[in-house]
Amino acid sequence: MASSPWPNNAKAAVSFTVDNLGEAQEINSGTWPSQKPIGQHSSVIEALPRMLKILDESAVKATFFFETWSLGVYPTVGRDIINRGHELAWHGYQHETWSKLSPQEEEANFDKSFADAKKLEIDYAGFRPPGGLINDATYDYLHKYGIRYISPAAERAAITRDIVILPFHWKTTDAYFYMNEFSGLRQFYGAQKDVFDPKVLKDQFLQQLEDAVASNAYISFLFHPILQTSEEKFQAMREVVELVAKDARIWCAPCTQVADWIIQHPESFPTDPLWIKASW
Repeated sequence: MASSPWPNNAKAAVSFTVDNLGEAQEINSGTWPSQKPIGQHSSVIEALPRMLKILDESAVKATFFFETWSLGVYPTVGRDIINRGHELAWHGYQHETWSKLSPQEEEANFDKSFADAKKLEIDYAGFRPPGGLINDATYDYLHKYGIRYISPAAERAAITRDIVILPFHWKTTDAYFYMNEFSGLRQFYGAQKDVFDPKVLKDQFLQQLEDAVASNAYISFLFHPILQTSEEKFQAMREVVELVAKDARIWCAPCTQVADWIIQHPESFPTDPLWIKASW
């Protein structure tokens, strides 16, 4: 086995991440009912506090990729996340599928998001592109706005064009197991078409963890508040968090800490993240 590139000779690096807040995506896509109130979404009011409690119980600090629009609607949520010691990172303005944006739309999204973030006193270090893919021009805007890392769909941590890549994989995403809309992606990876039981998520997440340990890799576990809809799902998340937090082989840290480490040790990381082109 190759020597570990991580602090204290850890065998793998893990970041717990949380994506999407409230109604942003549905409003952007035009599917949010006009008569339905904004600012009272169950994913924010009910699920997110329970997820925060699970993280707090194991003293795990996570990275929350939320839309800037959502942080304007729920400003106390963003401040609470920061005050708890977690990282708040960027997930577009209203969860736009990033790879489908025109150059003009992409520029406008950066401008609007970072202007609003400044008003909210939020300083983004990282960006996760909704949909998992970026555009070639994205790098120029990342440098312009001081983003140090991105978290797209890819196979391994890397440094590309002076930007740290801290990828997520679809198979370490709760949506892969829980969403009907991901049936095609599941079949692409040779799995069943139907959604999985939360126990399967836990078992497969932990197998991905063992694979990361075996190769000294980085992985990101991704949970969505909107998908934590049962006691079984909360329990699956709790067990994964607890096991990672107790595992002495693992360096568990928010994305920004991992990115800073990679920036300080570029010789230990490749330049090609092995992009994942599959999408749901």
